[in-house]
Amino acid sequence: MSAAAPVETSFRVTPRAAAQVAEIATREGKPGGGLRLAVDAGGCSGFQYRFAIEETPAEDDLVIQEGPARVFVDPVSLELLAGAELDWTEALIGAHFAVKNPQAVSACGCGTSFSVG
Repeated sequence: MSAAAPVETSFRVTPRAAAQVAEIATREGKPGGGLRLAVDAGGCSGFQYRFAIEETPAEDDLVIQEGPARVFVDPVSLELLAGAELDWTEALIGAHFAVKNPQAVSACGCGTSFSVG
């Protein structure tokens, strides 16, 4: 399978998040790029989400396509994101990407750190 080919997965990207990915990639001079979403060990609760705009996916990345936007996820992170949804949230405290992850049994107030059961 080609690294750039869209992949069907139980991880979902909302249209609102996809629009922000495309807008941010263009603003950062990487039109056609994508958002890297990774799960790293660390944070207050055991795992934390990491976001970055990248021009191309890594060779072993899965590419989730939503409209013109792409999200790059490595296979290990995808296991921790199964059934999750990436959304864009706007609130008084600011706008940011939010992951609604059914595997997360607890999260800390920062919204980027979680633990699994």
